[in-house]
Amino acid sequence: MSCTAAPVLAQSSTADEAKKSNTGEAQTTLETVRVSATRVESDLLKTPVTVTAVTQEALTREGIRDVRGLSGSMPNLQIASGPDSGVQVSIRGIGANNFTEIGDPAVGLHVAGLYSPRPQGALALMFDVDQVEVLRGPQGTLFGRNSTGGSINIIPAKPRFDSTFGSTEVELGSYNLRQLNLIQNFAVNERFALRVSATKVERDGWIDQKQDFTDVDIPERGFIADGIPDVDQRRNRKVSRSDYYYNRDEWAARIAARFAFTENVEWLLAYEKFQNSGAGQVGMKDCDQAAGTRFACEGGKWDVKINVPGRTDMSIDTLRSNLNWFLSDTNSIEYSVAFATQKRFQISDDDGGYHEIPSQVTATLPVTADGDWGVWPVRDNTSITLDSKYKSFVHELQFKHQGERLNLVSGLFWMREKNAINYAQEMLVNAPFGYPISQFYHQPDRQIDAKAIFSQADWHFAPTWTATIGGRYSRDSKIDHGGQVYGGWDSTSTAYYNGLYNPGTPGEPGFRPHSGRDLTEQMGPFGGIDAYKQWGPPAENANSASWRKFTYRLGLTKDLSDDEILFTSLSSGYKAGGFGDKDDICDGKVCVDGPAGPQYTFFPYRPETVTNLEIGYKGLLLDKRLSLSVTAFYSRYKDMQVTGDFYAAKVHVNEPCPDWDPTCDVVKKWQTVNVGVVNIPGLEVEVDYLPTPNTRIGGFFSYINSKIKDYPTFSDEWNCGVREEFGAVPCPDPYTGPAPTLAGRQIYDITGNHLPMTPKFTAGVNVSHTFKFGNGYELVPWLNVKWQDKMYFTLRNLDNAHVSDAQEAYATVDASLSLQSPSFWRAELYVLNATDKMTKNWADDAGGFIRAYWNDPRTVGLRVRFDY
Repeated sequence: MSCTAAPVLAQSSTADEAKKSNTGEAQTTLETVRVSATRVESDLLKTPVTVTAVTQEALTREGIRDVRGLSGSMPNLQIASGPDSGVQVSIRGIGANNFTEIGDPAVGLHVAGLYSPRPQGALALMFDVDQVEVLRGPQGTLFGRNSTGGSINIIPAKPRFDSTFGSTEVELGSYNLRQLNLIQNFAVNERFALRVSATKVERDGWIDQKQDFTDVDIPERGFIADGIPDVDQRRNRKVSRSDYYYNRDEWAARIAARFAFTENVEWLLAYEKFQNSGAGQVGMKDCDQAAGTRFACEGGKWDVKINVPGRTDMSIDTLRSNLNWFLSDTNSIEYSVAFATQKRFQISDDDGGYHEIPSQVTATLPVTADGDWGVWPVRDNTSITLDSKYKSFVHELQFKHQGERLNLVSGLFWMREKNAINYAQEMLVNAPFGYPISQFYHQPDRQIDAKAIFSQADWHFAPTWTATIGGRYSRDSKIDHGGQVYGGWDSTSTAYYNGLYNPGTPGEPGFRPHSGRDLTEQMGPFGGIDAYKQWGPPAENANSASWRKFTYRLGLTKDLSDDEILFTSLSSGYKAGGFGDKDDICDGKVCVDGPAGPQYTFFPYRPETVTNLEIGYKGLLLDKRLSLSVTAFYSRYKDMQVTGDFYAAKVHVNEPCPDWDPTCDVVKKWQTVNVGVVNIPGLEVEVDYLPTPNTRIGGFFSYINSKIKDYPTFSDEWNCGVREEFGAVPCPDPYTGPAPTLAGRQIYDITGNHLPMTPKFTAGVNVSHTFKFGNGYELVPWLNVKWQDKMYFTLRNLDNAHVSDAQEAYATVDASLSLQSPSFWRAELYVLNATDKMTKNWADDAGGFIRAYWNDPRTVGLRVRFDY
C-alpha cells in the first residue's frame, strides 16, 4: 500500500510527472504499484508479504531526507537517533542499540537490493529514488543478511533509454534551510544511458547553544568560584548558528550508467558519494518533565551549555554493479556487488552542560588523603571518534525462474567487512579527587564475514492457490585482530595528565584538582596512544567466533478474484551473536567467586531469533478506486540482544557499602547480553482511496502489544535517586541472595511490559485535491495528520510526571499547497509539524531528570522545481 504521505508512483520520473500534469487528464483508477519485495518485480497488491512503498515525490513532500524521516509514517516503524551517529531502526518493536563496529542492526538496510551493514549508513541522504520499500517482519530467506525486524530497501532511479530530461529543485525554509537537488538523464542511444544526480542541504541548528564556562560556587562545600572555568576549555569556542548541534551540512552525488549490451544482457554501474559535515545531536533536558522540581530548567527549554562543539566528518563512497542476463523468457541470472568505504571523525559533548545542582553535591573540599567519594559538582564528558574506516564487500548471485506454475529465486550471498576505529571516551571530573579518567579503543582490524545460500519457490498448484517454501542457511563469523584498549576507569590515578600537570598530594597543603585551563592537547585522546602509556600496558584483543542458522518461510496464498488475495505465512529470522572487548570482570579488584583476579572475558553473547505468523488480505475494490491491505501477525522474539551496563562480578571491599552506594561491591561492564522472551501480536491496515478523479485519501492504522514474557534478571535502576521525591515507586533494594546472576541487581518484574519504541496504536490520514483551471494550471492542497500512542524508551515502562521513560501520545500535522504550471515549473509552500509539537525519539536517565534527542520543531518553506 502507499505511504500515507502521498500517492505512490512506480518507476516515475520528472519527465513523466510533467507529462501527466500537462495533459490535464485526471485519474479514475488507482495506478499499479510495482515492488521488488520477493526479489522479482510484482504488483504490490498481489505480493503476499507486508510491504509499504514510498516514492521520491512522497519523500520530498514530507521533508524526508534520510531514513530517520520515515519514523511513524507507516505501521509499526520507529526510528531513533543514537550516539556515535548511529540510527536505531525498530520494526514491530524489534531493533538494536549496539552502534559499534561489530554490532549488527536488527532491521536490514539495503540500497538497490544490496545490504548496507553499518547503522551510520542510515544517515546518508535519500535522493533521486524510484521508491523506498519497507518490509515488516523477519527476513530470513531472500534479503541480504538475515534480519529479525525487517528490511528497508532504497531503490535509486535508473538511467532511462527513452528520453533525455532533467530537473532542478531549490528549497528555502526555516532555520536558514537551503537545499538544491539536481537530476539529469542522458539517453545516449537505445542501449546506453547515463543519469547524474546530486543534492546539497544546509540548515542552522534550532537550539539555543551557548558556551559552557561553568565555575562552581558552593562555598559551604568548599567549592569557591575563582574566575577560572571548571570544565575543559581545550575545544571550547564560539560557533555560529550554522554550526550548532541539530544543524545540517550534507551533500551527496550519484552517477549511474546503464548498458544494454544485447536484448538479453544489461549492466548497471553506479558510484555514489555522501558527505556529512554537520555537528550531530546533543541530549537535551526534558524541561516539561523537570518543571516543578529542583531540576527545573533555568532558562529557555532549548538552552544548552556546550564546551565541546559538535563536529562530524563522515564520508561514504559506494560503487555498485548489477549485471542481468536473461537466459530465456522464463530464466535469468543476476549478479550484484557493492564496495563501500565509510570514514568518520566525530566529537560530541556528552554532558550537554547539565552539571549537578548544589543540592546533589555531597563532596567537600579540601579532600583528605583518602579522598571524597561523594557527588562532585561537575560533569565533563566527551566521546571522540578520532578516525574510523569501515570497508565492506557485498556479493549476491541469483538465479530466477518465472514460469506459469513455478516461480523460483535461488542464490548465494557473501558479505565481508573490515572495520578499523580509534575511539575514546573521557570523564574529566571524578570522585574521589576530581581526576580525569579515559579509555582509548584502538581497533585496527575487526572483521565480519557472512555467507548464505538461499532459495524460495512459489508453486501455483491449483488455479487460485499458490504455496511458498523458502529456506536460507547462514554462517556468520566475527574476528578481532590486534585490538588494544588503553587507559582505564581508575579514578584515583593521575595517569590522564601524562605528567604535564601535578595536582599535588591529596590531604596535604597545595593540593588542587585541575581547572578547565590546566588540560592540554598532549593529554588524553588527542595525545595519541603515547598519552595513555602512564596507565600501563593495554588490554590485548584477539578473539573470534562463528554462528550457523537455518531460517525459513512457508506461505499459502488464495486468489479471491483478479484483484484480491488472502495469504498466510510462517517465517523466521536470526541475528548473529557477538562479543565485546577483552576486559577484567573484577576491574582490578579481588573477585568473590572463582580466581581472585584478574578474570578476563570478551563478554560473548548468543544470536537472537524471531518466529512470525501472519495472515493478510490485499484487495483493489470499488472499481479499482480503493486499495486495502490488512495484516494480522504474531511474533515470538527470543534471546533479545540488549546493550548496556550489566553485572560482571562481585568483589571484596574493605568495609560495608554505604547507603549512597549500596552496590559498591558489584562491578558492572558495558556489554551486550541475551535477555527475555517477548510475544508480539499486532494488526496493520493501509488504505488508498480515490473518491473522485481529483481527490486522493490515504491512511494507515496499526496495533501492537509487545509483552515481555520472561526476563527474571531485569534490574530497575532508572533515576533511583529521585523516584520517591517525585512520587514514583522507589527502586528495589539490591539483591543480596545467593544467586550470582542476580548479585547487585535491583530486581523488578517486568512481565507484561512493552518493548521500547512500540506505541500500542498509531494512525495516519492524508487528503489531497487537485483544482484544475482552464489555463492549464493546477492547485493541489495537501493535509497530513499522524498520531501515535505513548511509547517507552526502556523496558522499565515507568509512568511518572517528572522522570518518565516515555514519549507521551501526540499528533503532528503537515500541510502543503502546490501550484503546477502548464509548462515546466512547479512551486510548493509547506509547513511541517504545524502545531510545533516537540517530541523525543530517544531518552536517557540523567540523574534526576530526563535527557533526550528531539525531533524537529515547526518548519515552513518554499520549494520550486523546474523540469526540462
